[in-house]
Amino acid sequence: MDALERYIHEHTQEEEALLRELDRETHHRMVAPRMLSGHLQGKLLTMLTRMIRPGRVLEIGTFTGYSALSFAAGLEENARIDTIEVDDELESLAQSYFDRSEHGRKIHLHIGSALDIAPTLGTEFDLVFIDGDKREYPAYYRMLMGDEGGAPLVHSGSYLIADNILWSGKVVEPLARGDRHTEALLEFNRMVVEDERVENIIVPIRDGLNLIRVK
Repeated sequence: MDALERYIHEHTQEEEALLRELDRETHHRMVAPRMLSGHLQGKLLTMLTRMIRPGRVLEIGTFTGYSALSFAAGLEENARIDTIEVDDELESLAQSYFDRSEHGRKIHLHIGSALDIAPTLGTEFDLVFIDGDKREYPAYYRMLMGDEGGAPLVHSGSYLIADNILWSGKVVEPLARGDRHTEALLEFNRMVVEDERVENIIVPIRDGLNLIRVK
């Protein structure tokens, strides 16, 4: 951690003890711990949730649960988040932290493909966090916007937040073209900026967040 990053951490509200423990366990047990949102991004997600005040949140890609807990901390008491994780081996770890959190009752964990599960939840979402398989980002977007023939899962005034949108800078590296993950993210970013139904801004925090509002 360089001096500027250390300063930012020192002048941002302290990370909750449970999230700090989850961060440590994720780094100890997971092969790719950088997939975890972490302190600064987690605080941003909580703050955005408090600003938007959503009743229903959808998360695509739970991983070990850090971001779901961050959203839940910002939700009002009668709100809920449905979080979908394709890897069933992560279920017990994530659920154990949800069970220990004072906000855990707001979190409903589903195991399976988001493309299969999300349309069956029977509601529109006020806030969606896209952090699943990067190769499926365009399909997630089409599903959410109702472009695949199904009913839209978002409405006017809904917000979408897409994570890892800069992909470690590969989106601007010609040599990265041809990689399926990079190509899918390039397609997703292009779909969003060309879609007149939404407005967006890419924020270069960590690996990049695309903040999208449905008009």
